Amino acid sequence: MRFYLGFFFLLVPGLIFSQKILFKGADLHIGNGEFIENGLLGIDGDRIVLVKKALISSINENKWDSIIDVSGAQIYPAFVNTNNTLGLTEIDAVRATRDFDDVGAFNPHLRTQIAFNAESKVGETVRTNGVMITQATPRGGIISGASSVMSLFAWNWEDATVLADDGIHVNWPSSTVGGGWWAEPKPKSRNKEYSAQKAELRSFFDMSKAYCESKKPKFDQRLEAMKKCFSGNQRVYIHANELQQIHDVIDFVTEMNFPFPVLVGGYDAHLVGRKLKDAKLPVMLKRIHGLPQLEGEATDLPYKSATLLSEQGVLFCLQGAGDMEAMNARNLPFIAGTSMAYGLTEEQAVESISLSPCKIMGIDKDYGSLEIDKKATFFVSRGNALDMMTNKVTMIYFDGKSESTSNFQEALYLKYKAKYSER
Repeated sequence: MRFYLGFFFLLVPGLIFSQKILFKGADLHIGNGEFIENGLLGIDGDRIVLVKKALISSINENKWDSIIDVSGAQIYPAFVNTNNTLGLTEIDAVRATRDFDDVGAFNPHLRTQIAFNAESKVGETVRTNGVMITQATPRGGIISGASSVMSLFAWNWEDATVLADDGIHVNWPSSTVGGGWWAEPKPKSRNKEYSAQKAELRSFFDMSKAYCESKKPKFDQRLEAMKKCFSGNQRVYIHANELQQIHDVIDFVTEMNFPFPVLVGGYDAHLVGRKLKDAKLPVMLKRIHGLPQLEGEATDLPYKSATLLSEQGVLFCLQGAGDMEAMNARNLPFIAGTSMAYGLTEEQAVESISLSPCKIMGIDKDYGSLEIDKKATFFVSRGNALDMMTNKVTMIYFDGKSESTSNFQEALYLKYKAKYSER
């Protein structure tokens, strides 16, 4: 039996409505920089099997169990939220709900995967803006622990896991101290302990590398957790923003010969883009919705930073770590929209929160773009999803399953709207 469904057709959340579904008429933002106007997107089970332009393609209607007309809409791959405590905190002001910062300086053996809250009410509000995958990231100490890439559509942390223990997070010591708007007019000054702090960090990595290379080492839980950073496909995420830090991080990852190093933050990364590209060091760019850090910088420098990296050929993605970062993850599409307003093309902006983060984290084989053989993980929006005025998600599919487009905030809105409209 074949169904011709209108744009506002309500699909049963969590249910694979039919085996083979064709979406026709929507504009397709592929996620890899390509754009198809009036396209066809076909899925078979949990995989994408067709991506074409409708005007030059004939449709064998008997091939599809369902045909959904989404004319005038936009289809995007899942947006990916990186370097975030979403799923690890519910109410920042309540300590019992914060599960991302542990005691101790060197904690590579701590894992966010098993602490992830798949029932988070915050996550429910984030995914209805198109953000469907998050990197649950630890905080605190010198080495915070291991992050994991998680789905926002799951019953528990096991089902939510997209990639367990994708990387170890390292907080590089700051090369400066002081400064900030609260300390004006006192400027930043050099951190006199910087060399000693670097040496302490380097000593731990030297010890870890020796442990990794040893044939029969005495078991050490912390050092055991570092093994894949040297010999496997685990990332080393190094958090650093200042120019001196970034220079030292580049030298450090080159000497350590990590298979997959990543710079997180990178406020000054645009100043050494060529060096980052040569070192094959991708960047998870610091939240661009912010003020310049130095008095002499252009006021719009943070907004342009993505464009500056793109022009130098650096692989980067956008992220929104910072104050109230879990709930603000819903604004990830609009961060990309700002970068679009300051130099990126629309498709580059989409790529910066879809395929690029997936490449950096190592999940691009299955996620990040609307390409054949990838997971059918995407959403339909009535308008441009990078604009808060037009982002209106009407359909969500994760791994081929139709998911709910509502959240508890919308439910409360409708509840009280109905209550007070009766008066």
